[in-house]
Amino acid sequence: MNMGRMTKVTGILIAGLSTLAIAAAQPKAAATPGDKKPVEIGEKVHNFVLKDTEGNKHNLQKYLDEGKVVVLEWFNPDCPIVKQHYVQSHNMIKTAEFAKENGVVWLAINSGAEGKQGAGLERNQQARKEYKMEYAVLLDPKGNVGRMFDAKTTPDMRIISKDGILVYSGAIDDGMAEGRGKPPTERTNYVIQGLKSHLTGETLKVTKTRPYGCSVKY
Repeated sequence: MNMGRMTKVTGILIAGLSTLAIAAAQPKAAATPGDKKPVEIGEKVHNFVLKDTEGNKHNLQKYLDEGKVVVLEWFNPDCPIVKQHYVQSHNMIKTAEFAKENGVVWLAINSGAEGKQGAGLERNQQARKEYKMEYAVLLDPKGNVGRMFDAKTTPDMRIISKDGILVYSGAIDDGMAEGRGKPPTERTNYVIQGLKSHLTGETLKVTKTRPYGCSVKY
């Protein structure tokens, strides 16, 4: 190889190495909520900020900083199981009322994508009136927050301690325990049971159950 060609090749190699060094030195883009590993029981949750159907922003960390326990409910107004809990047994409303009476923040989240069943601003604004929901319905059309909490069904429930620790994940009750339906009057409400234990400083008897309902329409 002649001297001129060797010099040219050497220059190309140096330029390439310099480019790699610069790329390696660049800070990585901040992870979005959807990039984060789903939180497990006993782990600290990731923060999120979502707008509700009235355009108000809800910052999870803000509620935790205020010393609030938070319940998350994955919601789809057109899911038959959700309708059952709201319209027939009124189970969800009663559970939310119990939470409110005990100073717990309750947030319903719709992680359905635009165009999917029960998704969209207008449908959820209407649903709040239909179901007499006194708490916010947050919209998560990209599904980032739903995936962050590994929400699988509607409903799918989470209880978060004031320290930001996930203490319960799963079904609202044992209505479909062992694969068979139970009458509402015979069900154990896992969320109320969990809140009662947590708010009195006791360890939860049940921390994780299998949720049942319609799939989240990501």
